[in-house]
Amino acid sequence: MFSLSEENYLKTIFHLEKINSGGVSTNALAGEMETKASSVTDMLKKLSEKKLVKYRKYQGVQLSDKGHKAAVEVIRKHRLWEVFLVEKLNFSWDEVHDIAEQLEHIKSEKLTQELDKFLEFPKRDPHGDPIPDAEGNFRIANKVLLADLEEGESGICVGVKDSSTEFLQYLDKNNIALGKSVTVVHREAYDESLFIKINDEDLHVSKSISNNLFVKPVE
Repeated sequence: MFSLSEENYLKTIFHLEKINSGGVSTNALAGEMETKASSVTDMLKKLSEKKLVKYRKYQGVQLSDKGHKAAVEVIRKHRLWEVFLVEKLNFSWDEVHDIAEQLEHIKSEKLTQELDKFLEFPKRDPHGDPIPDAEGNFRIANKVLLADLEEGESGICVGVKDSSTEFLQYLDKNNIALGKSVTVVHREAYDESLFIKINDEDLHVSKSISNNLFVKPVE
């Protein structure tokens, strides 16, 4: 059994490892956790004593196999709860993250298994992120950022990089949703903003928007 704080650290290290090829720095972790570097160091020592991370001062931290498994279990619960909240309780996709942050720490393995079964074993959460299976395996998706498409290329919206309330509400306002087809009509050289066609409607989106929306290229 791990504490709520320990699970949050493990989950955050997991996500940062996807960005950093080497070890995750104390400062990067402190920034994500919104705390002091000294507090991070104290926690890393505790996690290291429990064999959850491999930590060397000034060299960053990496999850051990045990820590990786624990992190994936938390992520699995979080994403299953997001599906439940959206599909069964009619929450919108911009409302569920904070609630799932609380529900992900419930310790019952049976509850997680039954929730997965009740939802008919979903593969992705409402934001398009893969849900690990009971063995911790992720389904790899063929996706790129909308910003990576060339003029004339098309894709299907499959996920978001930014799951903030503001970004998701922007997508809702402009009727951009997962499963929608989008085509890059023109890229503005000055600011790299895009003129796109989505839902048979023309839309101008900023570089920031196109860098936070994942699409599956259509060949």
